[in-house]
Amino acid sequence: MLVLAADIVYYLGALHIVNQGISWGLFSGVYLIMALIFTLARRVMPFFIERGVGYQVQLKNWSFVDSSSLVFLAALWIVDVFLKQALLTALISFVLMLLHSVRLWGWHTKGIWKKPLLWALFLGYSMFVLGFALKAINFFNLYPTSIPLHAFTYGGIGLMSLGMMSRISLGHTGRNINEPPKVLIWVFSSLFIGALVRVVMPIIIPSAYLHLIGLAQVLWIIAFALFLSSYLMIFIKPRADGQAG
Repeated sequence: MLVLAADIVYYLGALHIVNQGISWGLFSGVYLIMALIFTLARRVMPFFIERGVGYQVQLKNWSFVDSSSLVFLAALWIVDVFLKQALLTALISFVLMLLHSVRLWGWHTKGIWKKPLLWALFLGYSMFVLGFALKAINFFNLYPTSIPLHAFTYGGIGLMSLGMMSRISLGHTGRNINEPPKVLIWVFSSLFIGALVRVVMPIIIPSAYLHLIGLAQVLWIIAFALFLSSYLMIFIKPRADGQAG
């Protein structure tokens, strides 16, 4: 319902009914989706990693990170979208960068880098950390506001969504999650490189901004086209284990 409300506000802005509706709706929707991802990731990412690395490991979580990260995200949403307080936005973004860095540190184990279904999620979550860092630094107006926004969307939401779809599609169709399609290495690599091209490279080479956007779009299309070509038959065929569903 909240995302629907953000969508409605966006279109009210596009129709010139609400003065700042486009900005309010767009950024509210992004922050709401991020809140959902952070809540779900807290439950599923440690579970996936502990059972996916192939050895015994117990990852760390802290209740203060779980609660405070959502409280500070709500605060960021208010001061960034509605109050337009640049200093508070930068400070809260810095706190969120620290909180989610601590969370990622607690989830890290070297075995994830051998499993595409795990490192894709880890890198996707890392893009949120990068986004918060870039949002804090941009208090000094060093680059367009779209840079941290695309760290959140292209990098974070995009890679986390594709990583989750890739794993869950295997598990829920009775397939072996420990033997995913080999093409996933290229799928995730293309999307992650695209995120770096869209987010990092415009800061380094601002004169090539439009060309970098085009390249990032191509890499996004390649990633999802490869995913669809590999998973289409998984989606339309019966479960591999013969069970219903």
